[in-house]
Amino acid sequence: MAVPAISIQKLTKRYGTSRGVDDISLKVEKGEVFGFLGPNGAGKTTTIRMLMDFIRPSSGTAKVLGLDCQKEPTQIHKRVGFLAGDMEMDPRMTGRQYLEYVSNIRGGVPWSKVQVLIDRLQCETERKIGKLSRGNKQKIALVSALMDDPDVLILDEPTSGLDPLMQQEFNTIIHEHRKKGKTAFVSSHDLSEVEQICDRIGFIREGKLIAVEPLKALTKQTFKNVRVSFAAKPKPSDFSKLANASDVVVKDKTVTLKLKGDVTPLIKELGKHKLKDVTMQDANLEEIFMTMYEDLEVQDA
Repeated sequence: MAVPAISIQKLTKRYGTSRGVDDISLKVEKGEVFGFLGPNGAGKTTTIRMLMDFIRPSSGTAKVLGLDCQKEPTQIHKRVGFLAGDMEMDPRMTGRQYLEYVSNIRGGVPWSKVQVLIDRLQCETERKIGKLSRGNKQKIALVSALMDDPDVLILDEPTSGLDPLMQQEFNTIIHEHRKKGKTAFVSSHDLSEVEQICDRIGFIREGKLIAVEPLKALTKQTFKNVRVSFAAKPKPSDFSKLANASDVVVKDKTVTLKLKGDVTPLIKELGKHKLKDVTMQDANLEEIFMTMYEDLEVQDA
């Protein structure tokens, strides 16, 4: 059996009586782009710091490429490209000086490889880092993580501060990384970003991993947003009675609702009315994510 790129077993981190992460288990396969999603404070960064051995777990284990994160962190660091969500760089150095420094640490990455990334991400390398904007600092940090074409990327909020064009270029780089059979573990609260690049998604909430799903399956098994315009104002009960409809709102001659599963009951009901317009769209990942959280909050209440 192939060794997973990342393997986490019952990983827990507590800070005194406070919760960091609680009993997380998951595997990320080689050649996979895995999205690790959750709101701020959910435990994403804590998990990543344990993968990099920057902090130690209270219990449980974590491995990267079969290497134990606590026992073999140096070997892991040689094979991982890492981007912290709060990346610190010496503000007195220029972007070029910093990247030359990282290149040397990484064993002497050919500058030609670094320059390709600089050009693709349109980095400002001649100015001091302390004078750069948030987005330009982020591009320098991304180059430092990507420069030696590592086997695994562990990236915490990688597109923070990037403009849409650079976000798209980053997505292209990640797709190329995956085509080489390499792995990326991407932590983010930007759901649209993850939707564009990831194969599977893990949702973390209050330190607990609440769901891990393939992106395609996740979007197929959820709901559609429906908006219908009528020639005459309909009765709300005509649609709230549908077993797979929820959040039914009637405003003037327009009905909006969420629909799960089979559309046939809705189509039959619409056939009884004179319609002006119908739109039906699959929910995006953000809507799915928020619905999952709302459902869990109801269960916890």
